[in-house]
Amino acid sequence: MNVSLKVWRQDGPNSAGRLVDYPAEGISEHMSFLEMIDVVNEKLEAEGSEPIAFDHDCREGICGMCSMQINGVPHGPDRGVTTCQLHMRTFKDGDTITIEPWRATAFPVVKDLVVDRSSLDRIIQAGGYISVNTGGPRDANETPINKAKVDEAMDYAACIGCGACVASCKNASASLFTAAKLSHLSLLPQGQAERYERTLAMVAQMDMEGFGACTNQFECEAACPKEISVQAISRMNRDYIKAGLSGH
Repeated sequence: MNVSLKVWRQDGPNSAGRLVDYPAEGISEHMSFLEMIDVVNEKLEAEGSEPIAFDHDCREGICGMCSMQINGVPHGPDRGVTTCQLHMRTFKDGDTITIEPWRATAFPVVKDLVVDRSSLDRIIQAGGYISVNTGGPRDANETPINKAKVDEAMDYAACIGCGACVASCKNASASLFTAAKLSHLSLLPQGQAERYERTLAMVAQMDMEGFGACTNQFECEAACPKEISVQAISRMNRDYIKAGLSGH
């Protein structure tokens, strides 16, 4: 199959960017989206042109690095997948595909499709830890936990920090990311000691990074490759209010 690409090219955060047209020819429908870009880059390098810069690592939907806005949708048209799991059979022969980086003040463009998402790391660093006793090895089942709570906590722990929730939100809010990181700790007994202090610290850091506010549009849930529920945001807001009222 042959498709036409409109790719955002930008030399750096302080440079002007533009969309550049590239043909992608002889593409197998079984290729992943990143493999298709690899083919285009191989041709560009053979011609002596600079290849398209993009983030990738595991290519298995685990690391969250492959952050691309494809035809205006984070990670592309398929639900519940990352860009590296998107296959070319999703598109038709002759299609025009527009590829852009995440658009958010807190995600400055490094080069082309690569953005700096270290702001998400700083949110975790602001409060994403728990107090534990560091003695000898402890039995795994020493603290009984309700299975429903464990399953729910694991659902939120599935967040890979790709930033699709931010890219999909008209306010560039990181509420779903922050709430998921808070929820997977606050649902477990091990996460109770710093529950409210953690919420205040991580929300404050989120605001400091320049992310917008949540206005309950739910685009974040729709774009999330791990399909994390917006119920996490409700839990975060409740804990934030409780923390303020209780003097934390």
